[in-house]
Amino acid sequence: MKEQTSIPKHKIGRAARLAGTGLQVGVNYLKYKAKQSISGDDDKEGFHKDTAKQTYEVFSQLKGGPLKLAQMLSLDMTLMPSQYVDEFSKAQYSAPPLTYPLVVSTFSRELGGRPDQIFDHFEKKAVSGASIGQVHRAEKAGREYAVKVQYPGVADSLRSDLAIIKPIAMRLFELDAKSLDPYIAEVRERLLEETDYRLELSRSEMLAERSRHLPNTKFPGYFPEFSSGRILTMQWVGGEQLDVYAKSGAEKAEKLKVAQALWDFYHHQIHDLRQFHADPHPGNFKVDGGELWVLDFGCTKQLDGEFYRMYFALMNPDVLGDEERFRAALHEIGLLLETDTPQAKDKLTGVFRESVELLSRPFLTECFDFGDSRYFEEIAEFGERTRTDRELSQLSASRGNPNALYLNRTYFGLYNLMGSLGATVTTKLPDFSPRIAA
Repeated sequence: MKEQTSIPKHKIGRAARLAGTGLQVGVNYLKYKAKQSISGDDDKEGFHKDTAKQTYEVFSQLKGGPLKLAQMLSLDMTLMPSQYVDEFSKAQYSAPPLTYPLVVSTFSRELGGRPDQIFDHFEKKAVSGASIGQVHRAEKAGREYAVKVQYPGVADSLRSDLAIIKPIAMRLFELDAKSLDPYIAEVRERLLEETDYRLELSRSEMLAERSRHLPNTKFPGYFPEFSSGRILTMQWVGGEQLDVYAKSGAEKAEKLKVAQALWDFYHHQIHDLRQFHADPHPGNFKVDGGELWVLDFGCTKQLDGEFYRMYFALMNPDVLGDEERFRAALHEIGLLLETDTPQAKDKLTGVFRESVELLSRPFLTECFDFGDSRYFEEIAEFGERTRTDRELSQLSASRGNPNALYLNRTYFGLYNLMGSLGATVTTKLPDFSPRIAA
């Protein structure tokens, strides 16, 4: 993969690149409509494919906010067409890395020396690159390290980038401002936290310590002496990234064990700790010796008790199957509004019931088979149907709790990982479900 020698830092330059992307989207759309009017060929798939590729190329060069938004959106199959999911998923850990001189500059500023002065050996070429930073392999005194180096200017450009991205995303995914605003706000909040590697270090140590009892689940050690606000050093972990492992010839029994460990890890963090790893993409996990390694706690989300109760009450079968109780639960969490007309409430209640049923289906049996592709086909079909429903688009008042967007994203991202492993795992809701249904 070709390395980048620089990242546009100044607002004007970054704005020009993003504005150019918006212009290209408009040109692509005009070509699509012209072809449709002349030939009658509704090649919307081709429009999305070309536009997704061009948009990702620019976002990956700018890093930071644009690339993080692409990464976040790629985990939500209900929000955008599959062409964008496929293209933007590259943002998870295969974005073009920066050249070594830029890494040296960051090291000198943050740790007071070149990488080869601090470590006995430091690989100049990054082993992976994502939205916020890239990872290099290093050695010192016989120990191997993974060194995450943040891209220059990520935090400084965040707000201006997202303001320019918003109208581009609205056109691409046929969303209005109120529908997209919660995503923009979440990206802004999480990204500001992710750019603080000292915060990530303390969270990583805390969450790993509180999760070490989980079977078949491991966490790397962290090294504050080689870390700073823009550099984070941890233990190097061997093995294979989760997506590579999922496609490997590993024994089915081992894959089931890894899948159960992954499910139990999220179950513990969401339901016991109420603070969870909110970035469930394969680049954040490795499998080594049949054990799951959790590599990155840069993006985490905390759940307050009231939201937690409202959210999981919706999944209770007694609530989901009772029209009156379900509507009351939708009102409480803000998905139905007092200003909605009776017709709108009927429409939205049906859509939300289907959405909650899809999300909660894995919980409602003792075991769930994520290897059944029909479940994911249902999710994709639901997303496409609701995206193109004109009646729904007119009911786009800001709804719900923004925390639900992040939790939904985490669950659907987790489901994708489970599906890649083709696993049947124990998934039943824990004993708290009778309490939250009250």
